[in-house]
Amino acid sequence: MKLQIIAAAVAIGVALNAAGETPVYLDTTKPLEERVNDALGRMTTEEKVAIIHAQSKFSSAGVPRLGIPELWCTDGPHGIRPEVFWDEWDQAGWTNDSCTAFPALTCLAATWNTEMAQLYGKSIGEEARYREKDVLLGPGVNIYRTPLNGRNFEYMGEDPYLASAMVVPYIKGVQANGVATCVKHYALNNQEQRRHTTDVDLSDRALYEIYLPAFKAAVMDGGTWSIMSSYNLYKGRHVCQNQRLLKEILRDEWGFDGVVISDWGGVHNTEQVIDGGLDLEFGSWTNGLSEGMKNAYDSYYMAYPYLKLISEGKVDTKELDKKAANVLRLIFRTAMNPEKPFGSLNSPEHLAAARQIAGEGIVLLKNEGNLLPLKLDGKKKIAVVGENAIKMMTVGGGSSSLKARREVSPLEGLKHRAGDGVEIVYARGYVGDPVAQQDGMKVQDISDNRSAEEMLAEAVAAAKDADYVVFVGGLNKAPHQDCEDADREGLGLPYGQDRLIEELAKVNKNLVVVNISGNAVAMPWIKSVPAVVQGWFIGSEAGNAIADVLAGDVNPSGKLPFTFPVKLEDVGAHARGEYPGNKDALAASKEWGDTIPEYYNEDIFVGYRWADKEKTTPLFPFGHGLSYTSFEYGKPSADKKSLTADDTITFTVNVRNTGDREGQEIVQLYVTDKKSSLPRPVKELKGFKKVKLAPGEEKQVSITIGRDALSYFDDNKHEWIAEPGKFEAIIGASSRDIKGIVPFELK
Repeated sequence: MKLQIIAAAVAIGVALNAAGETPVYLDTTKPLEERVNDALGRMTTEEKVAIIHAQSKFSSAGVPRLGIPELWCTDGPHGIRPEVFWDEWDQAGWTNDSCTAFPALTCLAATWNTEMAQLYGKSIGEEARYREKDVLLGPGVNIYRTPLNGRNFEYMGEDPYLASAMVVPYIKGVQANGVATCVKHYALNNQEQRRHTTDVDLSDRALYEIYLPAFKAAVMDGGTWSIMSSYNLYKGRHVCQNQRLLKEILRDEWGFDGVVISDWGGVHNTEQVIDGGLDLEFGSWTNGLSEGMKNAYDSYYMAYPYLKLISEGKVDTKELDKKAANVLRLIFRTAMNPEKPFGSLNSPEHLAAARQIAGEGIVLLKNEGNLLPLKLDGKKKIAVVGENAIKMMTVGGGSSSLKARREVSPLEGLKHRAGDGVEIVYARGYVGDPVAQQDGMKVQDISDNRSAEEMLAEAVAAAKDADYVVFVGGLNKAPHQDCEDADREGLGLPYGQDRLIEELAKVNKNLVVVNISGNAVAMPWIKSVPAVVQGWFIGSEAGNAIADVLAGDVNPSGKLPFTFPVKLEDVGAHARGEYPGNKDALAASKEWGDTIPEYYNEDIFVGYRWADKEKTTPLFPFGHGLSYTSFEYGKPSADKKSLTADDTITFTVNVRNTGDREGQEIVQLYVTDKKSSLPRPVKELKGFKKVKLAPGEEKQVSITIGRDALSYFDDNKHEWIAEPGKFEAIIGASSRDIKGIVPFELK
């Protein structure tokens, strides 16, 4: 269809040009900015306004008179959303819009492997391209500030360096398909509770050091073609209308030349949005045309109300031209890009990629007595317990809900992998909240009316005489679990799972707990359970990937992208911050739309930075992850003792596989400033490298850093400062498993 539109555009352009030459805006050999300016000069004011707001739930208008096609967006970031009706959220009932469900971004971050990020982006980009989508609404890089955030599973963890490193190859993989990434949610959307009315305030230092780096990397290193503004306010003004974030930082400081797209329903004021930096408005609380003109697309804040202000002479067209030019640039990069490939959907390669990424992201948290891998041969009985062993996890959770062509459950995966002599029995154990239908999508019926006591008794009975017990539980995609528009109500596991795990541990010492979640959970039973696996939400190949790791076909190599605290009070946002907002304002609030101020009092001390500062012992630290083999680190060294501002320094350490099977280790480099004018974290991640080693093999791992890795952001000077003095490079297998320290100096 789009090729036909482009062909029509050429014909129209030739007809418009008296000399019979192709207009500049249609000539792909011309520089992009020449094409944009040429098209802009041919458009009327009405046409410019028409392309900067939605025309349906997921599309915006083109310029039919000039043959410029519309833009089509699709939700991500874990798969391509099924088609919905033009003016409704419900599915359109297509039979060819099922997708491959890729692992959630927490799992991708847990791979600590930029090659996996590139493979992920390439694969999902191919699916978006095949489905004729121009903009993929993802990936998400909001920082993991609290484990209660219902949308953390869509993001890349608590550390700005790790998120920055992983988002760049994802973007490049997607955009190589002629599909734009729309990196979200810019910025400070760190909770779902009151996400539309929370007014975030924080120091510039926390903003620049913690919450902006991944977005900056997405723009300056990844070259993303679009950014999505977040719902919340920042210092009294909604982000989609916020000059500080969208103009001064995004455009002026970072040089962003793409499109800023509103989150659906994020715009609130025409006058503010005109000069606020937004380019393309979507979803402003309308279901299309059914409620009349007052809610139709022409009544969006950047539609007729904007045009009316122009016609009345109350505003000029300077900002309109900027917005329209940005949208044209995006159209030329995507919908009118003749170089983009055809793409592919649900290919064997995509399923293989999903399985590989999942296998590399699964984290072995505990393996006392080397209980894992399971011996799935000979005559054995395995009791599989838990609702999450059979529950679909690709449906629900909000806008990332998918219509997957297939989803292998953990129970199915184990059954497929088990040998002929292995008996697998299943006991439900507990019943969780059902996932409500999403966009009219039917969900599996796993209803069970038995009492909690009946299910507990059945599970314990099944576990008593089993050789192994595999409990598959955790969270799900229901509201107040891992779900958009609602935060969790506590750190603990829901549905009585803690009691169930304790009872299973009493009757069988060979208990493996597989936690399916995108968030940290409390584990009061941790001393009673010998083996714990973090399984994430991992998409179409979930069951096969989990079976791969449990059986030892894949040696686990994932490491945590965020800290697992023992209790909620060990998290800075809860110990010092104002989550979910200022208590007095929350108490006084009477209306849903009341603005609630929230100050990030914990400042730069997020995740392991807070744990280090407060000297608390986490349940599992940032960067933690075990293997079925073992690794030995040599003494790290540096190629020089000091460096200057324009220099770099390389740290090297030898790592040897001392076990009897191939494995991958993630070498992590943290930096400590021994003396600073301002308080700094005990250490900060500034480099990592994943290395594969055969049994007995030794490799040299080198990580290079420069002045930027030693810098902090000075609020008063509004610049990055690297103070001369003494530093330490800390080499670790996690943020707490330190293998060596190398002192050095910045001259």
